[in-house]
Amino acid sequence: MHPSPQNAESIYQVETSKQRRDDLIVEHLGFVRTVLGRTVFDLPSNLDYENLEAAGVLGLVEAAQQFDPTRKVLFRTFAYQRIRGAILDELRRNCPLPQRMLKIVTQIRSACDELESPVTPEQISAHTGLSSEEVESGLAAMRLRKIELWDNSENWTSDFCDLKMAPPEQQVEQKDTIAAITKALTQLPEKERLVVTLYYMEGLRLREIGEVLELSESRISRLLSKAEFRLGQLVNREAH
Repeated sequence: MHPSPQNAESIYQVETSKQRRDDLIVEHLGFVRTVLGRTVFDLPSNLDYENLEAAGVLGLVEAAQQFDPTRKVLFRTFAYQRIRGAILDELRRNCPLPQRMLKIVTQIRSACDELESPVTPEQISAHTGLSSEEVESGLAAMRLRKIELWDNSENWTSDFCDLKMAPPEQQVEQKDTIAAITKALTQLPEKERLVVTLYYMEGLRLREIGEVLELSESRISRLLSKAEFRLGQLVNREAH
């Protein structure tokens, strides 16, 4: 018994949809490694990167299943946050912060509650007695672990990544967000502004930025975390 024309058309559409999903997954497996490399850096050498990459692939599969091409958003834009979120979720489950770092994070959060916004890393250092290196390391830990304070300050990064890869008409609609981020960028110290520009606008990896600036990858990661924190504070101030 042959299926009716209507059923045959339905079966064809389902199979086509599955093929499109499978193609997206296969074509973007390399993108998972790119997101992983841009998400987890300056971490212990014994970290299970294969496990994190597997989590990122699951995020990619979820993105491929939910993607709607009629919304005129690039798949990479749509998938980026889902892949990164899956990696960070796995990281939080399997990479607890050392007690000393938890203490630093607590001090940073307390300082941000007590100081007037926008808070700078320098103010945190002066308020807490932490060294600038300790503040940088704490901000980097908060960035990776998405601790509550950082969640509130991190929104600009997802907006920026989405808008940079979005179609022109969407960028026009979000011009206020772009303007706020652009204004905040001009207020960064020169080296932090350069790191953010190379990382987000030029798509360079931390190692490549380190080669340009003749700094270690670890140092670049801390500069980036500090710059992102400062930008988050400035953008949030403009939004309120």
